[in-house]
Amino acid sequence: MPQSRRGMVAAPHYLASQTGAFILQSGGNAFDAAVAVSAVLGVVYPHMTGPGGDAFFLIHDGHTGKIEGYNGSGRSAAKATPEWYTKQGYTTIPSRGPLAAVTVPGMVDAWEAVWKKYGRLPWAEIIAPAVRYAEEGFPASPSLARWIMRDLEWIQQDTHLRSVFCPNGIPLVEGDIVIQTKLAQTLRLIGEQGSACFYNGSIGQMIGEATERDGSVLTKEDLAAHQGEWVEPVSTTYRGHRVYQMPPNTQGFSVLMMLNILENVDLSSIARFSPEFYHLVVETVKKAFQDRDRYLTDPAFRDIPIEQLLSKDYAKKLWYDMQYHPQASPHLSPAMGQDTAYAAVTDDEGNTVSFIQSLYFDFGSAYVPGDSGVILQNRGSFFSLDDRAPNVLEPRKRTFHTLMPGMVTKNGKPYLLLGTQGGEGQPQTQLSILTGVIDYQLTIQQAIGLPRWLYGRTWGDMSDTLKIESRSYEDIYSRLEAYGHIVEPIRDYDAVMGEAQGIMINEQGVFSGAADPRSDGIAIGI
Repeated sequence: MPQSRRGMVAAPHYLASQTGAFILQSGGNAFDAAVAVSAVLGVVYPHMTGPGGDAFFLIHDGHTGKIEGYNGSGRSAAKATPEWYTKQGYTTIPSRGPLAAVTVPGMVDAWEAVWKKYGRLPWAEIIAPAVRYAEEGFPASPSLARWIMRDLEWIQQDTHLRSVFCPNGIPLVEGDIVIQTKLAQTLRLIGEQGSACFYNGSIGQMIGEATERDGSVLTKEDLAAHQGEWVEPVSTTYRGHRVYQMPPNTQGFSVLMMLNILENVDLSSIARFSPEFYHLVVETVKKAFQDRDRYLTDPAFRDIPIEQLLSKDYAKKLWYDMQYHPQASPHLSPAMGQDTAYAAVTDDEGNTVSFIQSLYFDFGSAYVPGDSGVILQNRGSFFSLDDRAPNVLEPRKRTFHTLMPGMVTKNGKPYLLLGTQGGEGQPQTQLSILTGVIDYQLTIQQAIGLPRWLYGRTWGDMSDTLKIESRSYEDIYSRLEAYGHIVEPIRDYDAVMGEAQGIMINEQGVFSGAADPRSDGIAIGI
């Protein structure tokens, strides 16, 4: 767990962390470094993220003390309706290929928005490291090599993906050099011309023409219409701390609901590795997920009673209901993708950035339009075609989003930055880390290394199970099954539990950085 007073970067890939440290040492601030880290992750972690996806930034301005967020998620195409898919015989939106590309990628706009408002280094310098890694190449990480093999069928169906990740018909393995020439060309143009070229210029036109030609609902007009937005975070208090999350259309409020419920019990009196602990937190998760699934979508299309959901009185009601039903309760959540990259950056000016980005599924839609080199996300495939569902597909709508960067303040100052990969797992892993630090007095590295649980299901799973990492707790599974849980033992530090990163800041201003042992990342202090 590195410690520093000048700055800290924690990212799920070591080259991204090194890039952030380099930007800070070159005179950039945390915002410059965050954008550079985000761009590099889009190159070196292409199975998880890239300029064809979305991003959310949660920011603390060290000069003003203001905390705000940038929603960099894209809206659905103007032609996107349930009828468009049902007329072609679909009962759900396809998860792969051009028909899975339903929403505009919002990440590139988010980069420039954050940099324009808060950055100070030249834009081209911020994007240059990503260009270099795309053009000159980098060694394939264990995670990338593993996902290439898992997704080989989809990779081989796309000309560009096949040429990059399976050259000459041979899948890349760990240590092989990954070169993405076309992506480098796109990133270089972005560095020279700004985000306008991606949405309104030559790149946007290339992507839009290709998607239309290949049968997607997404058009160049949809890209040209895109605009992200600055938003006010939602928050709650928890044992003397204030915890911030992005507002809907993200699921961030769900972990705030969980904290409100758990505030009704002295959690520290319950052993962290006990069946009682896991049962309590999983039932808490289910309560929050029931409301999340009932309401969450684009708030421009549906009223979401956030004030009620985050009220302490409502949390007490949920808590008492849990006590009346001490057995495991049924709740079948919608299957979700889980492939994401979270990172955090701090500097010695008091600036902090907690940010997260994704293509939704591994390699997103597994579709690269034209010669852009950009893998388009399949985030829009999570829309429902059922017009009774809150997250039903509608034109120009943002979908229910799993991405949720977190930030905690203590005595009014930034105290903790945290986030993780994993759809259903994001609020659960954040809950594990938050309670580990606040209730069990652990360091950020110890909290990230705790044995994790994961309730829910990812795409392809037919039932909700309670996955728990096995660390030789012999009777924990049988006792949880006696509570009524369907337990699925998972090996230690399994990647299915997500990849979390975090930074803790003590009262003296010392940064402690942590990267997940389940990831390819490191934390670097300067």
